[in-house]
Amino acid sequence: MTIQEKLKKQKLLFDGAFGTYYSQMYDTKELPELANTACPERVLKIHREYIEAGAQIIRTNTFASNTVSLDMPWESVRENISCGYRLAAEAAKGKNIYVAADIGQIPYENRVSYEAAVKEYTEICRTFLGEGATVFVFETFSDIEDIRDAIEFIGDRAFVIVQFSVNQYGYTHSGLSAGKLIERAENIPYIDAVGFNCGVGSAHMQKIINSCNFSGRKYRTALPNAGYPKYVESRMIFDNRNIDYFVSKLSDISADGADIIGGCCGTTPEYIRKMSESICFAQPHKTAFKNISEKEDTKKIDSAFFSGKDGKKLIAVELAPPLGSDDKQLMDAAHLLKQSGTDVLTFPDSPSGRTRADSILMAEKVSRETGMCVMPHICCRDKNAIAMRSQILGAYINRIRNFLVITGDPIPSVVRGSVKSVFNFDSVGLMRIMCEMAEEQFEEATICYGGAINQGRKNLDIEIERVKRKMQAGASFFMTQPVSTKEGAERVRRIKSETGARILCGIMPFVSLKNAQFMKNEMTGIDVTDEVLARYREDMTREEGEQAGIKLAKEMIALTQDFADGYYFSFPFNRVHMLEKILNEK
Repeated sequence: MTIQEKLKKQKLLFDGAFGTYYSQMYDTKELPELANTACPERVLKIHREYIEAGAQIIRTNTFASNTVSLDMPWESVRENISCGYRLAAEAAKGKNIYVAADIGQIPYENRVSYEAAVKEYTEICRTFLGEGATVFVFETFSDIEDIRDAIEFIGDRAFVIVQFSVNQYGYTHSGLSAGKLIERAENIPYIDAVGFNCGVGSAHMQKIINSCNFSGRKYRTALPNAGYPKYVESRMIFDNRNIDYFVSKLSDISADGADIIGGCCGTTPEYIRKMSESICFAQPHKTAFKNISEKEDTKKIDSAFFSGKDGKKLIAVELAPPLGSDDKQLMDAAHLLKQSGTDVLTFPDSPSGRTRADSILMAEKVSRETGMCVMPHICCRDKNAIAMRSQILGAYINRIRNFLVITGDPIPSVVRGSVKSVFNFDSVGLMRIMCEMAEEQFEEATICYGGAINQGRKNLDIEIERVKRKMQAGASFFMTQPVSTKEGAERVRRIKSETGARILCGIMPFVSLKNAQFMKNEMTGIDVTDEVLARYREDMTREEGEQAGIKLAKEMIALTQDFADGYYFSFPFNRVHMLEKILNEK
């Protein structure tokens, strides 16, 4: 009988937490997944204990079986996955037990690229399918996008369960809400069951589940932790005296509509035994399609980026916030640009990992004193999801409605011993949070946010895919790295052609040979060729240097004017007076 057929007749019971139980039984201080090949008898023993306790679905011991967590080459990881599946299948042999191929998050931040992690999820699924897996469970995820490709790869070949991990307030570590995650997962046709695991205890999980608007089109799952652990000598210790309370809460969650229940961290075979004995599993899944009328979007649009649809090229100019407390030069530049036809002033967020005045506060002051449209950059390097959401809320209250969202430059190596990056998520992750906030919290007016394009990336196909992902996350415009060559212009043209994105081409008029050499050798992502350097001489006067920069800018505009939606100027040393000569002189 397939798991789908079974669920039409009754609810199902998952096993408990393999990892924490293994660590309790065998204090090896190693990942339990390593036992698949090193100590298979231990793995078999634990699987059999959960089956004897009454579990109807057991998860393979492969939650952390990936190249990052195990720190192994892919071939070794593939062997680990295969061994893990075969051990679970052996434990379930001859019994009416389902084996779920267990997949956890790959911790790719700053270790492997997002693209590599996405590809590895698919390869993990390929390996499980090769072993005969018919049930998959993606556990403890904070977003659906990382595994979307893998789920589509599985397609209709297996029953797919996706479980998210949220905190006590119903948010993932990347800042997405439980309700939004369920909504997104339910819109993917190849997912059969959705719900939550880990992160919280049973009472908090019940509250979170009841706050979500499940459609009834998917089966619902709930696998909370045994409670909240104490940390003793770097180990998680759970208090097993709460079993009766835990089982009582799971009984309530089941009665509320959960179709598949079980336990996560801290839950042992004894928890599963008590659940098997105490909870009624005879109630089948009830489909409950809800008719939810879509609200008419009446939000105002308050952004220069929604103007310019009459063919006018949008002009954005970057003003770098000061390194100290003196903002006179920046304010003088802002007032000058107000007279030049500039549409938007942008403010970078401590580029190169060096402290500058806060971009949002600087933007707010310029907006207040000049009345110009402003757009702070927000980078993901320095703040976690809580701080990011707070910052965006504060900006919105102060009528800052435009943002450029970037992942951010790394911290300089010389200060990494005392200053730590956060990188709670990348720019796409932050865009998803902003998209959710725009839908749920910003009632007065919408917000407008965009992303950066690195057309100099060696593999341009990867950059094109990132642009598409950002557009899916709500990005409505893009700003490129400075374009200073014909080749660079053609790469941007290709991105425009393949994505249809609204693009402002970056323009940086270098003002001297020293300036151009610095950008070539010290700043990543800025392409300064020998041909560009040849435009400048060491003995140039200031005026001659600026004229060379103006000429370069005009040539780049000519190369891109047939497809660019606007231009994003970054003037060395805030020499914004050059803009008028670039735009108006023949």
